[in-house]
Amino acid sequence: MPPETVTFLDELKSMFSGYQQPLALLLLALVPFLLAFVWLEKRTRAVLRFSATTLLAKQGRGLRTYVTWLLPVMRLSALVMAVLALARPQESDSKVRDASVEGIDIMIALDLSTSMEAADFRPNNRLHVAKEVLAEFISSRANDRMGLVVFSGAAYTQAPLTLDYGVLKEVLRQLRTRVLEDGTAIGDAVATAVNRLRDSEAKSRVIVLITDGDNNAGVVSPLDAAKAAKALGVPVYTILVGKGGKVPFPAGQDIFGNTSWRDVEIPINPKLLQEMAQITGGEYYRATDRAELKENLQKVLDSLERSKIIEGGVVTNYRELFHPYLLWAFTLLLLELLLKSTVLKVFP
Repeated sequence: MPPETVTFLDELKSMFSGYQQPLALLLLALVPFLLAFVWLEKRTRAVLRFSATTLLAKQGRGLRTYVTWLLPVMRLSALVMAVLALARPQESDSKVRDASVEGIDIMIALDLSTSMEAADFRPNNRLHVAKEVLAEFISSRANDRMGLVVFSGAAYTQAPLTLDYGVLKEVLRQLRTRVLEDGTAIGDAVATAVNRLRDSEAKSRVIVLITDGDNNAGVVSPLDAAKAAKALGVPVYTILVGKGGKVPFPAGQDIFGNTSWRDVEIPINPKLLQEMAQITGGEYYRATDRAELKENLQKVLDSLERSKIIEGGVVTNYRELFHPYLLWAFTLLLLELLLKSTVLKVFP
């Protein structure tokens, strides 16, 4: 293709770059033909069928005679405005933003054993407070993919990695104790979370383990699960919730429906959680109240390196400008119809 042709095409492309549907502008080529048609039709049409026009000629031409040309002009202008609206003029935003999303892949392993019913986080039990704090934690995120593993005597994936925080919070809200086989399978929980992160391409991947007890169930040793996490470069951040020692535990309800309490000693193993965190390069935290649990979750995020999960280019925002053209088209058409049926009405 000759250079002159290429230059001409580039100029055309630049000229119509502000339109989403530039081909619609070809309809403007009909305007000259419509003007010619209106002019010829007006020249050949008899306004009055009268045998003698001498008397009318003597009356002179009134004001309406001079302004009737506005009617076809309004109609054609409305057509031009409609064509321009159909071409969808747009204005590009001068600010461009990077579409890449920074974030971390986070798998949360939450203990649902019956010991989480202990009420040392008065007035609520451990699970209630953990769910509240996790819901706030999820709401505070913007670009981190998060998933949820629940465990007691066994471990299950409750939610895979997702950016749909609304669904994740709803899943979290519905969690209950005494649904799964009782026990505390810490090793199985970490192994399940590791398996969920295996195919993740994020640079920063992390497991947050929230439990209140010692490993006493499952088929995978907690240390073996920690070594598997280390092999994949996934740090495990362990959070031990509860005050330890004897804690108030629900013993049932009386005849009036009030919960009765008894002091129960729930075994904990902070040394195991410390060792798991040390093996994987994570951190161990202790939370004896709601504020500490919230603070420790924030510490987990502060210690992580950001990574790219979704790579994107540059996104330009566009603002639609067709609305004024469409409004003018309707306004001119209505005005033409109004004038044609009132002050500029032609008889017959």
